[in-house]
Amino acid sequence: MRKILKIHTKFTNRISKRLVNKLILLFTSIIILIVTSLTLISYQMIRKESVNNSIASTNNTLLLVNQKLEEYLEGIEQLSLPQIQYDEIMNAIQNEADDYSSRMFLEDYLRNLFFSRVDMEAIYLYLVDEHKYYYISREAYNISIRVIEDPDIINQSWYKQLMTDKQNQLFQSFVIPDETEEIYQGNTDSTFMAYHRVLRSIASREPQAVISFSLNSSTMENIVKDIPFTQGEHLLLLDTNNRPFYLDDLGFYEVTQNEEFINTTANGEGERITWTVGGNRYLVVYNVGEQIGWKLIKPIPLRMLYEAATTTRNVSYFIGFLFLIVAIILVTWTANAITKPLKKLSRQMELFSSGTFDAVAQVRGQDEIAYLNRHFNDMVKRTNELINERYKMKLVEKNALLRALEAQINPHFLYNALQAISTKALKSDHLDIVEMVDALALTLRYCISGKDIVIATEELRHIENYLLIQKARFGDRIQVKFEWDEDLRNLQIPKLSVQSLVENSVKHAVEKVSNQILIIIQANVTSTHTVISVKDNGPGMSVERLQEVLRSFSADGEDWGEENIGLKNLYSRLKLLYGEEADLEIRTDSLGTEMHMLIPLGGNNNV
Repeated sequence: MRKILKIHTKFTNRISKRLVNKLILLFTSIIILIVTSLTLISYQMIRKESVNNSIASTNNTLLLVNQKLEEYLEGIEQLSLPQIQYDEIMNAIQNEADDYSSRMFLEDYLRNLFFSRVDMEAIYLYLVDEHKYYYISREAYNISIRVIEDPDIINQSWYKQLMTDKQNQLFQSFVIPDETEEIYQGNTDSTFMAYHRVLRSIASREPQAVISFSLNSSTMENIVKDIPFTQGEHLLLLDTNNRPFYLDDLGFYEVTQNEEFINTTANGEGERITWTVGGNRYLVVYNVGEQIGWKLIKPIPLRMLYEAATTTRNVSYFIGFLFLIVAIILVTWTANAITKPLKKLSRQMELFSSGTFDAVAQVRGQDEIAYLNRHFNDMVKRTNELINERYKMKLVEKNALLRALEAQINPHFLYNALQAISTKALKSDHLDIVEMVDALALTLRYCISGKDIVIATEELRHIENYLLIQKARFGDRIQVKFEWDEDLRNLQIPKLSVQSLVENSVKHAVEKVSNQILIIIQANVTSTHTVISVKDNGPGMSVERLQEVLRSFSADGEDWGEENIGLKNLYSRLKLLYGEEADLEIRTDSLGTEMHMLIPLGGNNNV
């Protein structure tokens, strides 16, 4: 038992380990439940419908056949009554022994009755006082009337019953030969029933004669032929005393004649009866005649009624099984289609967690899985950006360390040297040289100061010193105009940022042409950024040159190039200091170049 539980637990864990197995198990269970439920429900409905339809159809058939049977029996009754010649027949019966014409009258009467119908096997006329009877029957091809004396007839049971019957009539059955006595001395092999009628004197009401009709079996076959029944079904015709007058299977009746359902039908129709015999269950449908009260009973095996429902159920199970196989295939395919992207995403997550930071999940469609893949890719991208920023910070830190090592030359030596040059120039009355040397000294002092962020006023003062040196080179060819908002004089900006922009204008505008160049330095505020602009009216850059500069912004440090290092350095510093919202824009055409340094509002807090 413990081993079985262990195997079951292992199997359950194995199934529940994968999401696709859970989905397949879930949908398969739902499909099996739906198919089984629908099959059972349809089976019950079809079985009930089959029983109801069979009962209704059989009831209607039995009703019509029973009406036809009653019409037939009523015709027999009417035939037995000589309504017009009753006095003549009574007179002939009383005078038959002495009067020849009376005997001829009786023979003619029997002959007319016999030839009036085709269902007569024989007709008997028993004279009570004479103890003899006339009879006419079909014997080979000769039809004749005979007279036979038989004093023992009055001792036969059918005769005694007839004489005590209030309606002066009796139906005698020959369906069960061993239990039924013959009438008179006739052959009853082809007879299923005999009808007896007492003819009484109108004056004394004493019995004078008995007329009997022997009816052939083909008559009953013609009556019940409209009742369809297949193998396993049976048909019984019983009178009011449950005596059989028609049986399709004598053996079936011998088994059932003492059963309760035979007696139950005597209570009238309208009640559904089921009966079991020999392991077979039957549904008993019957009809009771309205006039005579005879019963037509038809036991129908329930297995036949349920056969259509059973076949439908089996077909439904087969179709359901095929549907289940197809559904499992579709569910498996769908589950794999759902879980496969998740499995790929899980694999990429494992790679990412192991240090492979370039893991990218494939995005297809617009569903939730695609949403997860997109956000995973965004996370990877953001992580790479953070790693790159960290790497860049380390690189800047290393470069700064190198610059610090290179700057270990004693700055006082440079200042003292420049001071000596300035003093010597002053003694020689070279005031322009003095001014240039002083500007250069201030520029060097500003450049090697330890601050990374400066006030805009300090940067502008440095620009003036820088331009003083450049004017010594270019003279009046370089003109500078400041349009700096006074409210932005205390703005904190990266050191040497404006110089990088001015230097670019000097290099690509002043140095390229011989005419005068105007450089405009502006600062203003928009709704999102502080914009510092440097514009010139030089020849501008070519499209190729502009594309090269913009490409250098996204290149590694080794690919910057000597000409682009100033702008690339400024672009990297802006991104590191202010984030992705900071930017460096360049617009150029034949009328000049315009560069914008965008610092996001609140950027000071990010420094």
